Amino acid sequence: MPQKNQSKNVALIIGYHFTRLVMAGVFIYASIDKIIHPDLFAEAVYNYQVLPRYLVNLTALILPWLELTLGTCLLINRWMAGASALAAMLMALFVGMTVFNLARGLDISCGCFSAAPDDDPITALTLVRDMLFLIFSLTLAGLVFIKNARRRSPGSPMR
Repeated sequence: MPQKNQSKNVALIIGYHFTRLVMAGVFIYASIDKIIHPDLFAEAVYNYQVLPRYLVNLTALILPWLELTLGTCLLINRWMAGASALAAMLMALFVGMTVFNLARGLDISCGCFSAAPDDDPITALTLVRDMLFLIFSLTLAGLVFIKNARRRSPGSPMR
């Protein structure tokens, strides 16, 4: 029986680190072009037509740095309870915005990984990709919860 528990723990540890690194890569990669081209990203944010004009530039300036900080936290495995929860919330927001704009039939750039207005248009494939990232981020949040619960219990091997 101990062998079965050990292999379950190894699977949880591998799953935790895999999902953590995938989501770190997603958020860091997503932030780079937006940080370099805040004016183009502001245009992408504006095209979503969900924020008042006075929040567009602020969002375009803050969101990429938030993504970079979040991705860095995930990469270095720090503040994981907050980072994984924030990752899940952001991905849920991104999925919601994608669904909303697909339903409205807007032909706009996603702004997900490129700030250029003609790159990465919102399609059903964008929605599938973002839903996959949402599943990863929810899985990570669940694994962080399990890890923290086990850390509080004596004799737990998951770290």
